[in-house]
Parts: sequence; C-alpha cells; structure tokens
Amino acid sequence: MMFALFMVAILAITGFIWLLDILVLRKKRAVGSPDPVLVEYSKSFFPVILVVFMIRSFVVEPFKIPSGSMMPTLLAGDFILVNKFTYGLRVPILNNTFFQVSHPKKGDVFVFHYPPDPSIDYIKRVVGEPGDKIAYKDKQLYINGQKLDVSFVDDYEYVASGLNIVRAKRYQEQLGNKKHDLLIEDESITIDGEVEVPQGMYFAMGDNRDNSKDSRVWGFVPENNLVGKAFFIWWNFDKFGRIGSLIN
Repeated sequence: MMFALFMVAILAITGFIWLLDILVLRKKRAVGSPDPVLVEYSKSFFPVILVVFMIRSFVVEPFKIPSGSMMPTLLAGDFILVNKFTYGLRVPILNNTFFQVSHPKKGDVFVFHYPPDPSIDYIKRVVGEPGDKIAYKDKQLYINGQKLDVSFVDDYEYVASGLNIVRAKRYQEQLGNKKHDLLIEDESITIDGEVEVPQGMYFAMGDNRDNSKDSRVWGFVPENNLVGKAFFIWWNFDKFGRIGSLIN
C-alpha cells in the first residue's frame, strides 16, 4: 500500500509539472530553447510511471514471500505474481471495488491487506467463504461439519529462523475442487469451537498450519482488504527450479 501511495505521489507531481509547462511555462520560453531539466524529466517519466501504475493497480502485481507460513506451496524468497483482475477492479489505495468480476473461492491462494494493520500485505489460502462454519481440531479442518479429506505424502524437513531444523509431515488436502499440500507438526493451533464466517468476510489459513498466524489468531479477512489471487512464481534466487511454477 505504501508503494502505491508513493507511485500516486510521483505520478501527480510529474503530471502537474508537465501540465504546468504546457499551459504556462512553455509560453514564456524563447522559441527553440530547450526544456528545463525538471520539465524534461517529468515528460519522460510520467508516461512510464502511468503505465506501470495502471498495470500494478488493475492487471498484475509482483510480491515477495517473506516467511514460511505458506510452505510447502510457497517458500520464503519466492517472487510471485498476483492477478489484480480476478476479484474485480478496485480504486487504488481506497481499495473499493468498482467492477466486480468474482469472489475468492475455497482453495485460492490470495493476497490481502493484513486486517490489524492494512499497510502490510499478507498471503494465505482461503478455507472459508461467507456463511461457512469453520472448525480446526486434532489437526483436522472441518467446513460446515464435514472433515476435509487429507492423505499423508511424506516426512518434510526445513530450516527455520535461527537455523533450526523443523520436522513436519506433508499431507495433501482436498479443499473445494482443489488439492494442495500442507505441513503439520506435533503441536497445532486449534479453534475453540466452531466459527461462522460473516458476510463480506473470508477465513484464511497458511499451508504451514502450525507456523502461520492467520484467521485462527487475528480473525476474518474483509472483502475490502482483498488485493488479488496469486498464480505464478517468477523468480527465486536460491531455487531456480521453482521459476515458472504455477501456484496451486
């Protein structure tokens, strides 16, 4: 969100200088004299910034994964692309929808503004849509009273912060019409009872179920906080084999 504010500010400044030159400054310069440096830079940068701003606001936006909360689907250091059109076109910064396309579905990996602090972007998986009843107990996810199907895949190890080796088990879970991998350790965050997702809200969880602060901790994701749907890994400096992978 802060980068969007920065781009709007630069766009406004360069556009204002260019317009001021067209309406006022140019008329006061001698014929054939070069443009002032500030005007020249504004004329050069404004179209480029405008194109980048439009693409990032309405088409696709890059993000970097900062943590392991979505392992094994996404790793810290993955650079991903997020489709900004999937959930509708939104007014930049205000984030109000002005053209609705679709809504998040169970199984989607989505980016949103962190509800306790909207200046921070989070990425999780949608597990509950409006009206769904969610429970998580004994390492099992229940939606509307139905336990989701999971199957064991293999043992999984990774290096966490502080160079600690974490040992977990990888499972495959059927969520909606999608199958995805998740990690579970011996300890687990549970939901005390069953919660119902309010209208206009979504319940989000990380695939690294025991190392993810998500809706089990800070609550629901409002519709107005949505950013877009993650769909592609375009770079990873340490794991080149992940480049070009689609996000399931």
